[in-house]
Amino acid sequence: MKKVLFLLIFIFLGSILSNEIELNKEEKEYLNKKKVIKMCVDPDWFPFEIINQDNIHEGISADLIKIIKDKLNLNIELIPTKTWDETIELSQKRECDILSFLNETSKRKEWLVFTKPIFTDQNVLVGRAERKYIEDISKENLSIALPRQTAMSERFANDFPNLTIIPTSTEDEAFKLVEEYKADLTLRSLIITAYTIKKNGLFNLKIVGEPKDYENYLRIGVRKDEPILKDILDKAIVKISKKDVDNIVNKYVTVVVNKTTTLTTAFWVLGIFIIIILIILLWNYLLNKKVKIELKKNEQQQIKLMEQKRKAQIGELLGNISHQWRNGLAQISSLNLEMILMYQLNKDLQKNSDFYQRLKDTENSIKFMVETMNTFLGYYKEEKNHKEFQIKENIDNVLKLIDIEIKNSNLNIEIIENFNLKIVANDNEWMHIWLNLITNTIKASKNHNITNPNVKITINENSIIYTDNCKGLEEKTIKEIKNNQQEGLGLKMTKKILEKSSWFFSVENIQNGIKIVFYKK
Repeated sequence: MKKVLFLLIFIFLGSILSNEIELNKEEKEYLNKKKVIKMCVDPDWFPFEIINQDNIHEGISADLIKIIKDKLNLNIELIPTKTWDETIELSQKRECDILSFLNETSKRKEWLVFTKPIFTDQNVLVGRAERKYIEDISKENLSIALPRQTAMSERFANDFPNLTIIPTSTEDEAFKLVEEYKADLTLRSLIITAYTIKKNGLFNLKIVGEPKDYENYLRIGVRKDEPILKDILDKAIVKISKKDVDNIVNKYVTVVVNKTTTLTTAFWVLGIFIIIILIILLWNYLLNKKVKIELKKNEQQQIKLMEQKRKAQIGELLGNISHQWRNGLAQISSLNLEMILMYQLNKDLQKNSDFYQRLKDTENSIKFMVETMNTFLGYYKEEKNHKEFQIKENIDNVLKLIDIEIKNSNLNIEIIENFNLKIVANDNEWMHIWLNLITNTIKASKNHNITNPNVKITINENSIIYTDNCKGLEEKTIKEIKNNQQEGLGLKMTKKILEKSSWFFSVENIQNGIKIVFYKK
Protein backbone atom coordinates (compact mmCIF):
# COMPACT_ATOMS: atom_id res chain seq x y z
CA MET A 1 0.00 0.00 0.00
CA LYS A 2 2.86 2.35 0.88
CA LYS A 3 4.48 1.62 -2.49
CA VAL A 4 1.28 2.54 -4.36
CA LEU A 5 0.92 5.76 -2.36
CA PHE A 6 4.56 6.64 -3.01
CA LEU A 7 4.09 6.01 -6.74
CA LEU A 8 1.03 8.29 -6.91
CA ILE A 9 2.88 11.05 -5.04
CA PHE A 10 5.84 10.65 -7.40
CA ILE A 11 3.59 10.94 -10.47
CA PHE A 12 1.83 14.02 -9.04
CA LEU A 13 5.07 15.77 -8.17
CA GLY A 14 6.49 14.79 -11.57
CA SER A 15 3.60 16.47 -13.36
CA ILE A 16 4.00 19.60 -11.26
CA LEU A 17 7.74 19.72 -11.82
CA SER A 18 7.27 19.11 -15.55
CA ASN A 19 5.07 22.24 -15.80
CA GLU A 20 7.43 24.33 -13.69
CA ILE A 21 9.53 26.77 -15.76
CA GLU A 22 13.16 27.10 -14.74
CA LEU A 23 14.70 30.54 -15.36
CA ASN A 24 18.39 31.28 -15.12
CA LYS A 25 19.84 34.01 -12.95
CA GLU A 26 19.97 36.59 -15.76
CA GLU A 27 16.34 35.94 -16.73
CA LYS A 28 15.19 36.25 -13.11
CA GLU A 29 17.11 39.52 -12.67
CA TYR A 30 15.51 40.82 -15.90
CA LEU A 31 11.99 40.10 -14.69
CA ASN A 32 12.70 41.59 -11.25
CA LYS A 33 13.85 44.74 -12.92
CA LYS A 34 11.09 44.71 -15.63
CA LYS A 35 8.09 45.18 -13.44
CA VAL A 36 5.61 45.63 -16.32
CA ILE A 37 5.65 44.22 -19.87
CA LYS A 38 3.75 46.45 -22.26
CA MET A 39 1.81 44.65 -25.00
CA CYS A 40 0.25 45.88 -28.26
CA VAL A 41 -2.30 43.78 -30.18
CA ASP A 42 -4.42 43.87 -33.31
CA PRO A 43 -7.58 45.64 -32.07
CA ASP A 44 -9.84 44.13 -34.75
CA TRP A 45 -8.86 40.56 -35.58
CA PHE A 46 -11.47 38.44 -33.88
CA PRO A 47 -11.59 35.54 -33.09
CA PHE A 48 -7.78 35.73 -32.92
CA GLU A 49 -7.84 38.92 -30.87
CA ILE A 50 -9.76 42.10 -30.31
CA ILE A 51 -9.87 45.05 -27.91
CA ASN A 52 -13.44 45.31 -26.65
CA GLN A 53 -15.32 48.44 -25.58
CA ASP A 54 -13.88 48.15 -22.08
CA ASN A 55 -10.31 48.07 -23.48
CA ILE A 56 -9.94 44.38 -22.58
CA HIS A 57 -7.95 42.00 -24.76
CA GLU A 58 -10.10 39.02 -25.90
CA GLY A 59 -9.82 36.07 -28.29
CA ILE A 60 -7.57 33.08 -28.99
CA SER A 61 -4.43 35.18 -28.58
CA ALA A 62 -5.63 36.62 -25.27
CA ASP A 63 -6.25 33.12 -23.85
CA LEU A 64 -2.82 31.88 -24.97
CA ILE A 65 -1.09 34.96 -23.55
CA LYS A 66 -2.92 34.35 -20.27
CA ILE A 67 -1.47 30.79 -20.09
CA ILE A 68 2.04 32.21 -20.66
CA LYS A 69 1.42 34.99 -18.17
CA ASP A 70 0.28 32.53 -15.48
CA LYS A 71 3.18 30.15 -16.07
CA LEU A 72 5.77 32.94 -15.76
CA ASN A 73 3.85 35.07 -13.24
CA LEU A 74 4.22 38.11 -15.51
CA ASN A 75 2.58 41.52 -15.21
CA ILE A 76 1.47 42.29 -18.79
CA GLU A 77 -0.15 45.64 -19.49
CA LEU A 78 -2.26 46.23 -22.63
CA ILE A 79 -1.55 49.39 -24.66
CA PRO A 80 -4.87 50.11 -26.45
CA THR A 81 -4.82 51.04 -30.14
CA LYS A 82 -7.53 51.72 -32.71
CA THR A 83 -6.02 50.10 -35.80
CA TRP A 84 -3.35 47.59 -36.79
CA ASP A 85 -1.39 50.40 -38.45
CA GLU A 86 -1.29 52.23 -35.11
CA THR A 87 -0.15 49.02 -33.39
CA ILE A 88 2.74 48.62 -35.85
CA GLU A 89 3.71 52.26 -35.40
CA LEU A 90 3.83 52.01 -31.57
CA SER A 91 5.85 48.81 -31.85
CA GLN A 92 8.40 50.45 -34.12
CA LYS A 93 8.72 53.32 -31.61
CA ARG A 94 9.35 50.73 -28.84
CA GLU A 95 6.35 51.92 -26.88
CA CYS A 96 5.33 48.24 -26.77
CA ASP A 97 7.60 45.48 -25.47
CA ILE A 98 5.74 42.74 -27.31
CA LEU A 99 3.27 42.23 -30.15
CA SER A 100 0.91 39.40 -29.16
CA PHE A 101 0.10 37.49 -32.34
CA LEU A 102 1.80 37.88 -35.72
CA ASN A 103 3.78 36.20 -38.47
CA GLU A 104 7.55 36.59 -38.78
CA THR A 105 8.67 38.54 -41.86
CA SER A 106 11.98 39.96 -43.00
CA LYS A 107 10.61 43.50 -42.75
CA ARG A 108 9.42 43.02 -39.19
CA LYS A 109 12.80 41.58 -38.21
CA GLU A 110 14.15 45.12 -38.57
CA TRP A 111 12.77 45.99 -35.11
CA LEU A 112 11.52 42.66 -33.67
CA VAL A 113 12.72 39.23 -32.66
CA PHE A 114 10.22 36.34 -32.67
CA THR A 115 9.37 33.56 -30.27
CA LYS A 116 8.55 30.01 -31.23
CA PRO A 117 5.09 29.69 -32.86
CA ILE A 118 2.29 29.70 -30.30
CA PHE A 119 -0.39 28.93 -32.90
CA THR A 120 -0.50 27.52 -36.44
CA ASP A 121 -3.34 28.09 -38.87
CA GLN A 122 -3.80 27.44 -42.59
CA ASN A 123 -4.30 30.44 -44.85
CA VAL A 124 -7.06 29.90 -47.43
CA LEU A 125 -8.27 31.65 -50.55
CA VAL A 126 -11.83 32.95 -50.30
CA GLY A 127 -13.99 33.61 -53.36
CA ARG A 128 -17.62 33.75 -54.39
CA ALA A 129 -19.73 30.61 -54.26
CA GLU A 130 -19.74 30.12 -58.04
CA ARG A 131 -15.93 30.06 -58.38
CA LYS A 132 -14.23 26.69 -58.91
CA TYR A 133 -11.53 25.39 -56.60
CA ILE A 134 -8.09 26.88 -57.41
CA GLU A 135 -5.33 24.30 -57.30
CA ASP A 136 -2.48 26.57 -58.45
CA ILE A 137 -2.80 30.30 -57.74
CA SER A 138 0.32 31.06 -59.82
CA LYS A 139 -1.65 30.22 -62.99
CA GLU A 140 -4.52 32.61 -62.26
CA ASN A 141 -4.76 36.24 -63.40
CA LEU A 142 -7.10 37.51 -60.72
CA SER A 143 -7.44 40.37 -58.26
CA ILE A 144 -6.97 39.70 -54.55
CA ALA A 145 -7.91 41.96 -51.63
CA LEU A 146 -5.33 41.89 -48.76
CA PRO A 147 -5.05 44.03 -45.59
CA ARG A 148 -2.03 46.38 -45.55
CA GLN A 149 1.16 45.60 -43.64
CA THR A 150 0.31 41.92 -43.13
CA ALA A 151 2.81 39.14 -43.63
CA MET A 152 0.78 37.51 -46.38
CA SER A 153 0.30 40.73 -48.32
CA GLU A 154 4.10 41.09 -48.39
CA ARG A 155 4.66 37.49 -49.48
CA PHE A 156 1.93 37.46 -52.13
CA ALA A 157 3.23 40.70 -53.67
CA ASN A 158 6.64 39.04 -54.09
CA ASP A 159 5.58 35.49 -54.95
CA PHE A 160 2.66 36.09 -57.33
CA PRO A 161 3.23 38.99 -59.74
CA ASN A 162 0.37 37.57 -61.82
CA LEU A 163 -2.12 38.75 -59.17
CA THR A 164 -3.50 42.27 -58.85
CA ILE A 165 -3.32 43.13 -55.14
CA ILE A 166 -5.99 45.47 -53.77
CA PRO A 167 -4.87 46.81 -50.32
CA THR A 168 -7.50 47.24 -47.59
CA SER A 169 -7.54 48.68 -44.09
CA THR A 170 -9.34 45.74 -42.45
CA GLU A 171 -10.16 42.12 -43.10
CA ASP A 172 -13.89 42.87 -43.17
CA GLU A 173 -13.23 45.33 -45.99
CA ALA A 174 -11.39 42.61 -47.93
CA PHE A 175 -14.34 40.22 -47.53
CA LYS A 176 -16.75 42.95 -48.59
CA LEU A 177 -14.83 43.68 -51.80
CA VAL A 178 -15.06 40.01 -52.78
CA GLU A 179 -18.74 39.86 -51.89
CA GLU A 180 -19.49 42.97 -54.00
CA TYR A 181 -17.58 41.63 -57.06
CA LYS A 182 -14.89 44.33 -56.67
CA ALA A 183 -12.20 41.71 -56.05
CA ASP A 184 -11.96 38.09 -57.13
CA LEU A 185 -10.30 36.72 -54.00
CA THR A 186 -8.99 37.40 -50.56
CA LEU A 187 -6.54 35.40 -48.43
CA ARG A 188 -7.31 34.91 -44.81
CA SER A 189 -6.73 32.55 -41.96
CA LEU A 190 -8.97 29.49 -42.04
CA ILE A 191 -10.32 30.30 -38.58
CA ILE A 192 -10.93 33.95 -39.45
CA THR A 193 -12.68 32.89 -42.67
CA ALA A 194 -15.00 30.42 -40.95
CA TYR A 195 -15.83 32.91 -38.23
CA THR A 196 -16.41 35.88 -40.55
CA ILE A 197 -18.60 33.99 -43.04
CA LYS A 198 -20.78 32.67 -40.21
CA LYS A 199 -20.90 35.95 -38.27
CA ASN A 200 -21.76 38.20 -41.20
CA GLY A 201 -23.89 35.65 -43.09
CA LEU A 202 -21.64 35.77 -46.15
CA PHE A 203 -22.93 32.48 -47.49
CA ASN A 204 -22.29 33.59 -51.07
CA LEU A 205 -18.57 33.21 -50.22
CA LYS A 206 -16.62 29.99 -49.81
CA ILE A 207 -13.09 28.62 -49.51
CA VAL A 208 -11.73 28.16 -53.05
CA GLY A 209 -8.09 27.24 -52.40
CA GLU A 210 -5.39 26.32 -49.88
CA PRO A 211 -1.99 27.64 -51.04
CA LYS A 212 0.78 25.31 -49.97
CA ASP A 213 3.46 26.66 -47.57
CA TYR A 214 1.44 29.77 -46.74
CA GLU A 215 0.37 28.80 -43.25
CA ASN A 216 0.21 31.29 -40.40
CA TYR A 217 2.91 30.52 -37.85
CA LEU A 218 1.77 33.05 -35.29
CA ARG A 219 4.36 34.12 -32.73
CA ILE A 220 4.99 36.79 -30.16
CA GLY A 221 7.10 39.65 -31.51
CA VAL A 222 9.58 41.08 -28.96
CA ARG A 223 11.43 44.37 -29.23
CA LYS A 224 14.82 43.69 -30.75
CA ASP A 225 16.83 45.38 -27.99
CA GLU A 226 15.50 42.96 -25.32
CA PRO A 227 16.04 39.45 -26.78
CA ILE A 228 16.18 37.95 -23.26
CA LEU A 229 12.42 38.48 -23.01
CA LYS A 230 11.99 36.32 -26.13
CA ASP A 231 13.96 33.49 -24.45
CA ILE A 232 11.83 33.72 -21.32
CA LEU A 233 8.58 33.59 -23.35
CA ASP A 234 9.82 30.57 -25.37
CA LYS A 235 10.21 28.57 -22.16
CA ALA A 236 6.50 29.09 -21.43
CA ILE A 237 5.37 28.53 -25.02
CA VAL A 238 6.82 25.00 -25.17
CA LYS A 239 4.73 24.13 -22.10
CA ILE A 240 1.44 24.90 -23.89
CA SER A 241 -0.18 21.59 -24.86
CA LYS A 242 -2.11 20.84 -28.03
CA LYS A 243 -5.13 20.12 -25.85
CA ASP A 244 -4.91 23.65 -24.42
CA VAL A 245 -4.83 25.10 -27.94
CA ASP A 246 -7.73 22.94 -29.18
CA ASN A 247 -9.89 23.88 -26.20
CA ILE A 248 -9.24 27.56 -26.81
CA VAL A 249 -10.04 27.33 -30.55
CA ASN A 250 -13.26 25.36 -29.95
CA LYS A 251 -14.33 28.06 -27.51
CA TYR A 252 -14.52 30.60 -30.34
CA VAL A 253 -15.17 28.79 -33.61
CA THR A 254 -15.79 25.39 -35.20
CA VAL A 255 -14.06 25.00 -38.56
CA VAL A 256 -15.31 22.77 -41.38
CA VAL A 257 -13.61 22.90 -44.79
CA ASN A 258 -15.24 21.37 -47.85
CA LYS A 259 -12.45 20.90 -50.35
CA THR A 260 -13.65 20.22 -53.85
CA THR A 261 -10.90 19.67 -56.40
CA THR A 262 -11.14 18.48 -59.98
CA LEU A 263 -10.33 14.96 -58.78
CA THR A 264 -12.96 15.19 -56.06
CA THR A 265 -15.50 16.43 -58.57
CA ALA A 266 -14.59 13.55 -60.88
CA PHE A 267 -15.16 11.06 -58.06
CA TRP A 268 -18.50 12.69 -57.23
CA VAL A 269 -19.56 12.60 -60.89
CA LEU A 270 -18.43 8.97 -61.18
CA GLY A 271 -20.27 8.06 -57.98
CA ILE A 272 -23.46 9.78 -59.14
CA PHE A 273 -23.10 8.12 -62.57
CA ILE A 274 -22.75 4.68 -60.93
CA ILE A 275 -25.78 5.36 -58.73
CA ILE A 276 -27.81 6.43 -61.79
CA ILE A 277 -26.77 3.25 -63.65
CA LEU A 278 -27.72 1.12 -60.65
CA ILE A 279 -31.09 2.90 -60.43
CA ILE A 280 -31.67 2.36 -64.17
CA LEU A 281 -30.71 -1.31 -63.89
CA LEU A 282 -32.96 -1.75 -60.87
CA TRP A 283 -35.77 0.10 -62.66
CA ASN A 284 -35.34 -2.07 -65.77
CA TYR A 285 -35.31 -5.21 -63.63
CA LEU A 286 -38.49 -4.20 -61.82
CA LEU A 287 -40.08 -3.06 -65.10
CA ASN A 288 -39.21 -6.32 -66.86
CA LYS A 289 -40.53 -8.26 -63.90
CA LYS A 290 -43.75 -6.25 -64.00
CA VAL A 291 -44.04 -6.70 -67.78
CA LYS A 292 -43.61 -10.47 -67.43
CA ILE A 293 -46.30 -10.55 -64.73
CA GLU A 294 -48.64 -8.45 -66.89
CA LEU A 295 -47.94 -10.59 -69.96
CA LYS A 296 -48.72 -13.70 -67.96
CA LYS A 297 -51.93 -12.10 -66.69
CA ASN A 298 -52.83 -11.03 -70.23
CA GLU A 299 -52.15 -14.54 -71.55
CA GLN A 300 -54.30 -16.04 -68.81
CA GLN A 301 -57.02 -13.49 -69.61
CA GLN A 302 -56.83 -14.34 -73.32
CA ILE A 303 -57.14 -18.04 -72.49
CA LYS A 304 -60.07 -17.27 -70.25
CA LEU A 305 -61.80 -15.16 -72.92
CA MET A 306 -61.12 -17.81 -75.53
CA GLU A 307 -62.63 -20.43 -73.28
CA GLN A 308 -65.68 -18.25 -72.63
CA LYS A 309 -66.21 -17.74 -76.35
CA ARG A 310 -65.64 -21.44 -76.93
CA LYS A 311 -68.31 -22.29 -74.39
CA ALA A 312 -70.69 -19.80 -76.02
CA GLN A 313 -70.05 -21.41 -79.37
CA ILE A 314 -70.57 -24.85 -77.85
CA GLY A 315 -74.03 -23.66 -76.82
CA GLU A 316 -74.75 -22.67 -80.41
CA LEU A 317 -73.34 -25.98 -81.66
CA LEU A 318 -75.58 -27.89 -79.29
CA GLY A 319 -78.52 -26.11 -80.89
CA ASN A 320 -77.33 -27.17 -84.34
CA ILE A 321 -76.75 -30.76 -83.18
CA SER A 322 -80.24 -30.90 -81.68
CA HIS A 323 -81.62 -29.99 -85.13
CA GLN A 324 -79.48 -32.71 -86.74
CA TRP A 325 -80.63 -35.27 -84.20
CA ARG A 326 -84.32 -34.32 -84.44
CA ASN A 327 -84.35 -35.33 -88.15
CA GLY A 328 -82.61 -38.62 -87.48
CA LEU A 329 -84.77 -39.41 -84.44
CA ALA A 330 -87.88 -38.52 -86.43
CA GLN A 331 -86.88 -41.00 -89.13
CA ILE A 332 -86.13 -43.72 -86.55
CA SER A 333 -89.41 -43.03 -84.74
CA SER A 334 -91.33 -43.11 -88.02
CA LEU A 335 -89.78 -46.44 -89.01
CA ASN A 336 -90.45 -47.88 -85.58
CA LEU A 337 -94.17 -46.92 -85.76
CA GLU A 338 -94.38 -48.33 -89.26
CA MET A 339 -92.88 -51.65 -88.15
CA ILE A 340 -95.33 -51.84 -85.25
CA LEU A 341 -98.26 -51.15 -87.59
CA MET A 342 -97.14 -53.71 -90.18
CA TYR A 343 -96.60 -56.27 -87.43
CA GLN A 344 -100.12 -55.65 -86.14
CA LEU A 345 -101.51 -56.07 -89.69
CA ASN A 346 -99.50 -59.25 -90.22
CA LYS A 347 -97.87 -57.87 -93.31
CA ASP A 348 -94.81 -59.54 -94.86
CA LEU A 349 -91.92 -57.04 -94.24
CA GLN A 350 -89.55 -58.87 -96.58
CA LYS A 351 -91.76 -58.16 -99.62
CA ASN A 352 -91.97 -54.42 -98.85
CA SER A 353 -89.16 -52.74 -100.85
CA ASP A 354 -90.03 -49.24 -99.57
CA PHE A 355 -89.65 -50.43 -96.05
CA TYR A 356 -86.15 -51.76 -96.78
CA GLN A 357 -85.13 -48.37 -98.24
CA ARG A 358 -86.47 -46.75 -95.11
CA LEU A 359 -84.21 -49.00 -93.04
CA LYS A 360 -81.17 -47.91 -95.09
CA ASP A 361 -82.11 -44.25 -94.70
CA THR A 362 -82.45 -44.71 -90.97
CA GLU A 363 -79.04 -46.38 -90.73
CA ASN A 364 -77.53 -43.43 -92.60
CA SER A 365 -79.25 -41.03 -90.18
CA ILE A 366 -77.81 -42.91 -87.20
CA LYS A 367 -74.32 -42.80 -88.72
CA PHE A 368 -74.68 -39.07 -89.35
CA MET A 369 -75.83 -38.51 -85.77
CA VAL A 370 -72.84 -40.45 -84.42
CA GLU A 371 -70.46 -38.61 -86.74
CA THR A 372 -71.92 -35.26 -85.73
CA MET A 373 -71.52 -36.11 -82.05
CA ASN A 374 -67.94 -37.27 -82.57
CA THR A 375 -67.11 -34.04 -84.40
CA PHE A 376 -68.67 -32.03 -81.57
CA LEU A 377 -66.79 -33.98 -78.91
CA GLY A 378 -63.54 -33.51 -80.85
CA TYR A 379 -64.11 -29.77 -80.96
CA TYR A 380 -64.94 -29.58 -77.28
CA LYS A 381 -61.97 -31.66 -76.23
CA GLU A 382 -58.90 -29.56 -75.35
CA GLU A 383 -55.82 -30.82 -77.13
CA LYS A 384 -52.43 -29.53 -76.07
CA ASN A 385 -50.41 -31.75 -78.39
CA HIS A 386 -50.10 -30.72 -82.02
CA LYS A 387 -50.68 -33.15 -84.83
CA GLU A 388 -50.77 -33.14 -88.62
CA PHE A 389 -54.18 -32.63 -90.25
CA GLN A 390 -55.67 -31.55 -93.59
CA ILE A 391 -57.08 -28.05 -93.82
CA LYS A 392 -60.03 -29.14 -95.98
CA GLU A 393 -60.96 -31.90 -93.56
CA ASN A 394 -60.68 -29.40 -90.72
CA ILE A 395 -63.10 -27.06 -92.52
CA ASP A 396 -65.50 -29.93 -93.38
CA ASN A 397 -65.73 -30.87 -89.70
CA VAL A 398 -66.86 -27.33 -88.90
CA LEU A 399 -69.45 -27.39 -91.68
CA LYS A 400 -70.94 -30.56 -90.20
CA LEU A 401 -71.30 -28.86 -86.82
CA ILE A 402 -73.22 -25.90 -88.18
CA ASP A 403 -74.99 -27.64 -91.08
CA ILE A 404 -78.48 -26.62 -89.91
CA GLU A 405 -77.50 -22.97 -89.39
CA ILE A 406 -75.87 -22.90 -92.85
CA LYS A 407 -79.03 -24.28 -94.43
CA ASN A 408 -81.31 -21.92 -92.49
CA SER A 409 -79.29 -18.89 -93.65
CA ASN A 410 -79.27 -20.12 -97.26
CA LEU A 411 -75.44 -19.82 -97.23
CA ASN A 412 -73.57 -21.35 -100.14
CA ILE A 413 -70.01 -22.45 -99.31
CA GLU A 414 -67.55 -23.32 -102.08
CA ILE A 415 -64.21 -24.92 -101.20
CA ILE A 416 -61.51 -24.96 -103.91
CA GLU A 417 -58.61 -27.21 -102.97
CA ASN A 418 -55.72 -26.33 -105.29
CA PHE A 419 -53.30 -28.08 -102.94
CA ASN A 420 -53.75 -30.81 -100.36
CA LEU A 421 -52.51 -28.52 -97.56
CA LYS A 422 -51.51 -30.18 -94.33
CA ILE A 423 -50.21 -28.45 -91.25
CA VAL A 424 -49.00 -29.46 -87.79
CA ALA A 425 -50.99 -27.62 -85.14
CA ASN A 426 -53.92 -27.98 -82.74
CA ASP A 427 -56.75 -28.94 -85.10
CA ASN A 428 -59.48 -28.02 -82.60
CA GLU A 429 -58.12 -24.47 -82.36
CA TRP A 430 -58.06 -24.20 -86.16
CA MET A 431 -61.69 -25.36 -86.27
CA HIS A 432 -62.43 -22.31 -84.19
CA ILE A 433 -61.00 -20.05 -86.95
CA TRP A 434 -63.42 -21.36 -89.61
CA LEU A 435 -66.31 -21.47 -87.15
CA ASN A 436 -65.70 -17.84 -86.24
CA LEU A 437 -65.43 -16.67 -89.87
CA ILE A 438 -68.49 -18.57 -91.15
CA THR A 439 -70.72 -17.54 -88.23
CA ASN A 440 -69.60 -13.91 -88.72
CA THR A 441 -70.57 -14.17 -92.40
CA ILE A 442 -73.99 -15.62 -91.46
CA LYS A 443 -74.56 -12.76 -88.99
CA ALA A 444 -73.45 -10.16 -91.59
CA SER A 445 -75.81 -11.67 -94.18
CA LYS A 446 -78.71 -11.32 -91.75
CA ASN A 447 -77.74 -7.76 -90.76
CA HIS A 448 -77.50 -6.65 -94.41
CA ASN A 449 -80.44 -8.78 -95.62
CA ILE A 450 -78.31 -10.70 -98.13
CA THR A 451 -80.65 -13.23 -99.75
CA ASN A 452 -77.96 -15.37 -101.41
CA PRO A 453 -74.83 -15.20 -99.25
CA ASN A 454 -71.77 -16.93 -100.66
CA VAL A 455 -68.44 -18.01 -99.12
CA LYS A 456 -65.47 -19.09 -101.18
CA ILE A 457 -62.48 -20.78 -99.52
CA THR A 458 -59.43 -21.35 -101.75
CA ILE A 459 -56.70 -23.61 -100.38
CA ASN A 460 -53.26 -23.09 -101.96
CA GLU A 461 -49.81 -24.43 -101.13
CA ASN A 462 -48.80 -21.56 -98.80
CA SER A 463 -52.05 -19.65 -98.30
CA ILE A 464 -55.77 -19.93 -97.65
CA ILE A 465 -58.11 -17.26 -99.06
CA TYR A 466 -61.55 -16.63 -97.52
CA THR A 467 -64.01 -14.34 -99.30
CA ASP A 468 -67.71 -13.54 -98.94
CA ASN A 469 -70.29 -11.16 -100.42
CA CYS A 470 -71.72 -9.72 -97.19
CA LYS A 471 -70.70 -6.05 -97.52
CA GLY A 472 -67.32 -6.29 -95.69
CA LEU A 473 -66.13 -4.24 -92.70
CA GLU A 474 -66.02 -0.53 -91.95
CA GLU A 475 -62.75 1.18 -92.94
CA LYS A 476 -62.21 2.15 -89.30
CA THR A 477 -62.33 -1.52 -88.30
CA ILE A 478 -59.94 -2.49 -91.13
CA LYS A 479 -57.48 0.16 -89.91
CA GLU A 480 -57.74 -1.05 -86.32
CA ILE A 481 -57.04 -4.62 -87.42
CA LYS A 482 -53.95 -3.54 -89.38
CA ASN A 483 -52.69 -1.62 -86.31
CA ASN A 484 -53.50 -4.58 -84.06
CA GLN A 485 -56.02 -2.45 -82.17
CA GLN A 486 -59.19 -4.37 -82.98
CA GLU A 487 -61.68 -4.69 -80.14
CA GLY A 488 -63.41 -7.84 -81.42
CA LEU A 489 -62.40 -11.01 -79.64
CA GLY A 490 -62.78 -13.31 -82.69
CA LEU A 491 -59.96 -11.88 -84.78
CA LYS A 492 -57.73 -11.50 -81.73
CA MET A 493 -58.14 -15.18 -80.98
CA THR A 494 -57.63 -16.06 -84.65
CA LYS A 495 -54.38 -14.07 -84.71
CA LYS A 496 -53.15 -15.80 -81.56
CA ILE A 497 -53.97 -19.29 -82.91
CA LEU A 498 -52.27 -18.56 -86.23
CA GLU A 499 -49.11 -17.19 -84.57
CA LYS A 500 -48.66 -20.46 -82.67
CA SER A 501 -48.15 -22.16 -86.05
CA SER A 502 -46.16 -19.26 -87.56
CA TRP A 503 -49.14 -18.23 -89.72
CA PHE A 504 -50.47 -14.71 -90.23
CA PHE A 505 -53.45 -13.06 -91.89
CA SER A 506 -54.42 -9.86 -93.68
CA VAL A 507 -57.89 -8.31 -94.08
CA GLU A 508 -59.26 -6.07 -96.83
CA ASN A 509 -62.61 -5.14 -98.28
CA ILE A 510 -63.41 -6.24 -101.82
CA GLN A 511 -66.45 -5.57 -104.02
CA ASN A 512 -69.56 -6.42 -101.96
CA GLY A 513 -67.60 -8.32 -99.34
CA ILE A 514 -64.43 -9.12 -97.45
CA LYS A 515 -61.19 -10.90 -98.28
CA ILE A 516 -59.08 -12.58 -95.59
CA VAL A 517 -55.76 -14.14 -96.59
CA PHE A 518 -54.02 -16.60 -94.30
CA TYR A 519 -50.35 -17.09 -95.15
CA LYS A 520 -47.20 -18.65 -93.80
CA LYS A 521 -43.93 -16.75 -93.81
